[in-house]
Amino acid sequence: MPFFIDVILPLPLDKRFTYLVDKYEAEYLMRGMRVTVPFGKSKVYTGIVADIHQNPPGVYEAKPIHQILDKQAIITEHQLKLWKWISAYYMCAEGDVLRAAVPGAFLLESESIVKLITNLDSDDLELDDEEYLIIEALHRQSSLKVQEITQLLDRKNALPVINRLVEKGIVALNQEVYEQYKPKKVRFVRMAEAHSGEAAMHKLLDELERAPKQREIVLNFFSLKAQSVKPVKAKHLLQKSNSSAAILKSLLDKGFLEEYFLETDRNTYSGDAPNSDLVFNEYQEKAFRDIKENFQKDEVCLLHGITSSGKTEIYIRLIQETLKEGKQALYLLPEIALTTQLIQRLQSYFGEQVLVFHSKYSMNERVEVYRHVLANDKKGQIVIGARSAIFLPFSDLGLVVVDEEHEGTFKQFDPAPRYHARDVAVVLANFFKANIILGSATPSLESYFNAQHHKYGLVELNRRYGDVLLPEIEIVDIKTKHKKKLMTGHFSDRLLEEIRVALKEEEQVILFQNRRGFSPILECNTCGHSPQCPNCDVSLTYHSHNNQLRCHYCGYHIAMQQKCMACDSNDISTKGFGTEQIETELKSLFPNHAIGRMDQDTTRGKYGYEKIINSFEQQEIDILVGTQMLTKGLDFRHVSLVGIMNADNLLNFPDFRAHERSFQLMLQVAGRAGRTKKRGKVLIQSYNPYHQIIQQVSANNYSGMYKDQLEERYNYQYPPFFRLIRFTLKSRDYSRTNDAGDWLAKSLSNVFDPYVLGPEFPPVARIRNEYYKNILLKIPQQQSLGKTKTVVHKIMNSFKAIGAFKSVKVVINVDPV
Repeated sequence: MPFFIDVILPLPLDKRFTYLVDKYEAEYLMRGMRVTVPFGKSKVYTGIVADIHQNPPGVYEAKPIHQILDKQAIITEHQLKLWKWISAYYMCAEGDVLRAAVPGAFLLESESIVKLITNLDSDDLELDDEEYLIIEALHRQSSLKVQEITQLLDRKNALPVINRLVEKGIVALNQEVYEQYKPKKVRFVRMAEAHSGEAAMHKLLDELERAPKQREIVLNFFSLKAQSVKPVKAKHLLQKSNSSAAILKSLLDKGFLEEYFLETDRNTYSGDAPNSDLVFNEYQEKAFRDIKENFQKDEVCLLHGITSSGKTEIYIRLIQETLKEGKQALYLLPEIALTTQLIQRLQSYFGEQVLVFHSKYSMNERVEVYRHVLANDKKGQIVIGARSAIFLPFSDLGLVVVDEEHEGTFKQFDPAPRYHARDVAVVLANFFKANIILGSATPSLESYFNAQHHKYGLVELNRRYGDVLLPEIEIVDIKTKHKKKLMTGHFSDRLLEEIRVALKEEEQVILFQNRRGFSPILECNTCGHSPQCPNCDVSLTYHSHNNQLRCHYCGYHIAMQQKCMACDSNDISTKGFGTEQIETELKSLFPNHAIGRMDQDTTRGKYGYEKIINSFEQQEIDILVGTQMLTKGLDFRHVSLVGIMNADNLLNFPDFRAHERSFQLMLQVAGRAGRTKKRGKVLIQSYNPYHQIIQQVSANNYSGMYKDQLEERYNYQYPPFFRLIRFTLKSRDYSRTNDAGDWLAKSLSNVFDPYVLGPEFPPVARIRNEYYKNILLKIPQQQSLGKTKTVVHKIMNSFKAIGAFKSVKVVINVDPV
């Protein structure tokens, strides 16, 4: 009887595909191994084995697989289980989850590109006929697609031949979008055997009497060997000798020194030995005991600790206890900027046991982290990372920490799966029966609601570490200041006065403006025209550093206009302001002080965050201007003043979460002030100083905000009382998007009326020449989520069957943020 395997392909398909295997392959294969399989007429994909059975597919004839890629599974049972849950809950394909969960280097495809690594003469290499054919073809053109090689060899599958060449180190297999994993090799030098004795050493130094630079390298080599038992890196030797690579090469050519290479991890810790001293105050001690009590009851625990109350120390103690039990710990953060500071803190306690995983890491680094976690070796015990770290192959997870759990950045927007890392973390911890703690100074309404209704345990920590007082919050009415002409640019006299005081006392200042660029609108004062993006329904933002007008949605940019594009008038001015304009104004107001800026434009590189945060920590920057990146749990010791430039553009946003979000943002950014002995100060500039949220921020009144917002959510039927599913339709044809939206809304209303809102154009209704329309489905608590999704699937299948709507794409977002 034949054997079959179900394979998850990295494609947005609704189900797994079944392939034929022989008896020996079926015995060798395990769930979680990679196989290359044919798909469609000529494509070859790498898929993951999800099941091995003897049931042939009913609708199509199963094709045989091409090749087995692994000796053991690279995907664990827990991962397969989690993928299935994410796929069902967030209404996306398992293939989408696979794409998000596995580093691209593991997923070769027939679109992969083959290139020659070396220019070796093919006569010198031991090649069979097929390998020789490929090498000859690559000598004639720089790269070939796998598909082209398949045609060249006139065989069904060329991947085994290509893999042989990859193993021999002759060719590289490069996906057009990623680089294949290559281990990092470090170059070391050692003394040649003939010169290793003392007499030989003296003789060598005499011989080099006339080559002082070479002699300098040799002397420094001895000096480095005397200082440490570690092998000598060529790079360090050159730095210490202040010499060039050419001089070292001449020593190697003469045979005095030898070079050799060792494979090394890209993620290494080279700091001091970790320390394990943690001193808790009585409030932390009590909170820690309460958390342990909650863990006894197997509950999710919400830690509501005000800013600078010492939450991180509690997490570290919990991780220490988890490691003692021999289990793994996962520490999730909302923002890459935060990992920079936390890595240093965690490494000072746990040394090289800390691994880091986030999107700014190269493919090679991510593959290394993945392998360490899969092997569950000493290096894979603690993982700190952004939301994608949830997909790593843990085998014995004991603790999950979700820090700043209220953050919207835990939610994935595009592409699918549109998961929320906090909610997935709760499910993942449940699979492992691991402890999970959610921490925040301003918890999300949903989490706090769960804690109030005893679904989660709640632990409060409402004293700052070292009994430092919470910052003093002052609201500045800039409407009045404008009338009295007390504004300098975008700065009120109060804010400037406080900045001067802080700088005089050699303290640092943070200024928060939640908009990057110089100015969001350029406007003609004659005809009122403002340059728009040709691809999106937004005005272009002015960036002064490169004198460009740029679209923040599609990246379209043009040079700054000197006159109006509509009426040729020279009378044009900018409206509104972003971080760049604040930076420019500060430079003219405080020319003798160092000004830094932290937003998406200044943190593009891999180490962009690190550089800015480190120079601010080392007090090389006096005033730091930034967007919401600054609000996330960063710990700066010398900040005495925080200024919020304009609170109103946070509040006046068309979203039911706008008030909750602006409260969280303002309170979080306020929490960066006065974290050591001296009490900090926060100034909030607003045109509407008596707004309820601003008043609640100034009184640090979380419970007041929670009650008000909860009442509003109850009245208007929003989470946590109702679940939401948002359908976004998009297409390049305006009327087709409208028709499709009307059809889908009507079909949903037939079943779910009165809980269907829309179809409605979003605030930005066209992006990259695609028209958008939204439909919101509300699901009351008593209604079954599973049955609702089943009905939605049926409606979507009917929608896809309509020929006129073929070009309309529907994005389903469960629990949108």
